[in-house]
Amino acid sequence: MNSQTAYAEGKGSIDVQLTPDEALALTGVEFNGNHKIKTEAQRKIRNAFEKKFDFDSPAR
Repeated sequence: MNSQTAYAEGKGSIDVQLTPDEALALTGVEFNGNHKIKTEAQRKIRNAFEKKFDFDSPAR
């Protein structure tokens, strides 16, 4: 991802399926030091953004 990004003007939505533990981890709940849960949730969200937006196109 580069510093110039193309956003969808705040319209639309991104659907990401998270487990309940992943959703809780994103709110700051820690699972006995198991950072894999939060990391997996962040990866899912990042992948959804990359599919939704074209980060390689020039900024508007």
